[in-house]
Amino acid sequence: MKEIMYRPFKRKEIEQIRTIDRAESIYESYEYKEGILTLVPDHYEISEWKEEDLDELITAQYKIIDAGGTIIGAFDGEVLAGAVSIEKKKRGSAAEYCKMDMLYVSSTYRGRQIGQHLIGEAKREGKAFGAAKLYISATPTKATVDFYLKSGATLTTELDQELFDYQPLDIHLELKIQ
Repeated sequence: MKEIMYRPFKRKEIEQIRTIDRAESIYESYEYKEGILTLVPDHYEISEWKEEDLDELITAQYKIIDAGGTIIGAFDGEVLAGAVSIEKKKRGSAAEYCKMDMLYVSSTYRGRQIGQHLIGEAKREGKAFGAAKLYISATPTKATVDFYLKSGATLTTELDQELFDYQPLDIHLELKIQ
């Protein structure tokens, strides 16, 4: 097994995100109501990307790169094992947040600390952009939210209304960079 290499994407590599295998079995999701996270049964299978969701994700990644943000890939040779992207744009009343736009690890690569390493890369990039925290609008599935919580994220102290309006069911978190 080769060592996973982490490096910034070149713009021409963005389309490789389409190769990430996001297969997952979901059994529970979180709901956020009145300051409390609650687990609720929510069983479904994700076997592949919905084409329109994938096209939207890819378009957003081009915008992030074009606006000075970064996408870091985890490469196993030529295979993209995972990726994380960070906006350069500052958010929040004190302009202390950079949004971590996406983090995906292909199903066959999960459990190998790739996601943790990508979070470290996102923090490094956020710090380089002058942010104190990463803003994460997380899919509410138990595995996703638990991953971020185990990584040190907490419920955000300052809700980004634009991001909330776009994804009102997401769990909005922040992760200190320092």
